[in-house]
Amino acid sequence: MADGAAGPDGGETAVVTVFRSRLRPGAEDEYHRTAQRMLALARAMPGFVDAKTFGAEDGERVTVVTFASWPEHRAWRDHPEHRVAQRQGRARFYASYDITVCERVAEHRFAAPDGP
Repeated sequence: MADGAAGPDGGETAVVTVFRSRLRPGAEDEYHRTAQRMLALARAMPGFVDAKTFGAEDGERVTVVTFASWPEHRAWRDHPEHRVAQRQGRARFYASYDITVCERVAEHRFAAPDGP
C-alpha cells in the first residue's frame, strides 16, 4: 500500500516487522547492550506502537516491532544509528537472521474479565 494508505477499517495501515535471528557464540553481551539502545531509540520514534522479543529453547530469537504507518516504519529502518547497529549485527552479532515486513490487515483482541 502507498504511504498513508487506509486499512480495511478505514484507518491507516500499521506496519509489523518480524525479525528472526540467531546469535553468534560469544556475542550475547555486546548484542544485548546494542539491542537495549535500539529499543530505547525505537520507542522515541514517532509512530512507534510496540516491540516484544521472544526466545526459543533452540536459541532462535523473534522480535516483533509495530509502527503506525509506512513512513514511520521507514524512518526507523533508515535512522542513522539504527543503520550502524544493522551493520554491526551482520559483522559481529548474528549467525543468521530473516526479516518479514507486513501490513496489519486485521486485529482481534480478547481479555477475560478476571485475566491479567
